[in-house]
Formats: sequence, structure tokens, C-alpha cells
Amino acid sequence: MDDIVLEMVRLKARGYCCTQIILILALKAQGKTNADLVRSMGGLCYGVNWGGEVCGALSGGACLISLYTGKGADVEIPHDQHLVMIGEFVEWFIIAADEKYGGTRCHEILEKFPDRSICSLIVADTYKKCMDILVKNGFDRAINTSR
Repeated sequence: MDDIVLEMVRLKARGYCCTQIILILALKAQGKTNADLVRSMGGLCYGVNWGGEVCGALSGGACLISLYTGKGADVEIPHDQHLVMIGEFVEWFIIAADEKYGGTRCHEILEKFPDRSICSLIVADTYKKCMDILVKNGFDRAINTSR
């Protein structure tokens, strides 16, 4: 089992959901913690507050990329490839979701996998894809990207 999956299992056992786990891993890669951000990501858990809508890994992945590339203060501007990177991720997710997961909405995925057995794979695949996109665009996941 690779280190990312092992860390995900630990985080899940400590009560974090898919969106929170993705951001915790990204923050850890930057050498940061941010309880407020992690807490706020909880609103996107399980298809937005257990609503079964958009998969939390999809929304969490978009937030992960934006953590690195988006605007966070008045003096900042988003990376020039910000929307392109998020678009690449979303396109990948839609294709992967149709092929492997059962859909892009939480309730569609859970209809196919009611025991949530696929969720760990989706979160791991999402995290890895987002990091691949970031690295391809010049972001080193081990570097603290504070502006």
C-alpha cells in the first residue's frame, strides 16, 4: 500500500471525509496545517452535506489545485494556468467517473458501490491526478507555495 493511501486510511479513521482528506494531504505536502480550511471543506463532504450531489473528491480536487494556483489575497493574482489546470482535472474526473466510479455525483457512485469501497480509490486517484497536473505546470508539491 503506498504512503498516500496509508495516510488516507489514517485520516478516514480519525473522522475526516473525502474533501478534507484531499486538502489535508495537499497542506501536508506544503508543510502546512490549516484547521479553518479543513473545517470549511467539511461542507463539501459526501456530495455537499450528505446531499449526494457532486462527488467530494471532484470538488476537493478543484480546491486542491486552487490552493496552489488561485487568488487568496488582494495582492495576489491567480496563476495564468489556474482555470486550465482545473479544467484538465475536471475533464479527467468526468472520464474516470464514467469508466470506473459510476458517475460524478456521490449518489451515483454509492448506487454502484453502496459500501463506499470505491471512495478510497477515488480520493487517491484524485489526489495523484491533481498533483500530476500541478507538477506538470511547474509546481513542486514538496515546496511551500506561500505567497
